[in-house]
Amino acid sequence: MPRFEPFAAVRYAADRVALGDVVAPPYDVVGPEERAALEARSPYNVVHVDLGRDGGEAGPYEAARGRMEEWLASGVLRRDPEPGFYAYRMGWRTPAGEARQTSGVMGLLALDGGAGEVLPHERTMAKPLGDRLQQLRTCRANVSAIWALSLAEGLGALSAADGPPLARCTDDDGVHHRLWRVTAPALVEAIRSTVAAAPVVIADGHHRYETALAYRAEQAGPGPHDYLLAYVTGLADGDLGVGAIHRLLSGLPPGFSPVEQLAGHFEPEPAGHPAEAVAEWGPASGGPLLVVGEQAWRLPPRPGAGDGAWADSERLEEAMRGFPHHDLAFTSDVASALALVEKGEAQAAVLVRPVGVDGIAAAARAGRRLPEKTTYFFPKPRTGVVIRSLD
Repeated sequence: MPRFEPFAAVRYAADRVALGDVVAPPYDVVGPEERAALEARSPYNVVHVDLGRDGGEAGPYEAARGRMEEWLASGVLRRDPEPGFYAYRMGWRTPAGEARQTSGVMGLLALDGGAGEVLPHERTMAKPLGDRLQQLRTCRANVSAIWALSLAEGLGALSAADGPPLARCTDDDGVHHRLWRVTAPALVEAIRSTVAAAPVVIADGHHRYETALAYRAEQAGPGPHDYLLAYVTGLADGDLGVGAIHRLLSGLPPGFSPVEQLAGHFEPEPAGHPAEAVAEWGPASGGPLLVVGEQAWRLPPRPGAGDGAWADSERLEEAMRGFPHHDLAFTSDVASALALVEKGEAQAAVLVRPVGVDGIAAAARAGRRLPEKTTYFFPKPRTGVVIRSLD
């Protein structure tokens, strides 16, 4: 079963910086404009390490390590005096305005290397893996935690910390983040044993997990590289937001019709103007929604095509194997997808339905990996609230 251990975190000093100025979303959801805004917000913002730019002769990764060392030496970053777990809560609202709380615990999750203790549910892409591995080799730190879902019961109650938080901030999306340190021996042992009672499913951070496995394989003997910073929460639908990641197509040759190509696996039905079609489309609609120009098509699966598929992304992956060479981009925001098609920056968009927490857990238990960029978990834990140094 999973091993989950306390540790002494590196954290921003509250008397030196405001937490909201120095934390950031996970690296893989930070676009160029947001990255520039975060860099300008503070010279100590964590993106200067997690997404370091060209550092001259030293290169971006060495420059990122230098910044971390400088911040530690100057006291902007400080290491906690003793090991502990870190209760981390996010307060947020659904699109309908309902108040929700996501509660979990940050600690060190042992890398199992395929023993069935940690279950991925999504495939990964090669380019991010190379970048993350070089960042880990050089900085020797887990700057951003993976997010894992525990299949055991009771973790939510153990993460309900009392008293004022050690750190708190509200992010640009209105999500309120709070952190407590847990050091009481009985509570530490209860958290450890609860997580150890059942496998955990990786919700977010597949690239970071596989990067940690690759880094461990490079090392000789046991050491801190056998563990990875993880935020572990319970598997509760009401506490988690799971959205879909939509597909954007560009670079298709003139005259190519996505509608005709997809008709081999789906039965395209004209759905009118994209804005009107989206208003009527949803998780219960029976299939993805294709948008090309000012026209939308519903895509109910053709009988017998893609049987056994667990997600729209799987059916699409199979259907798009016959497409000519093209560029594929991703977005979790429907409005952005429609705007890019309307402006001609994307030739087509395919909106897919979310998988859901139960589907993710079922796929992981079955040893099934869904296509990369299938699920979008929200809210996103902030990078930089807790940092784990391997040194």
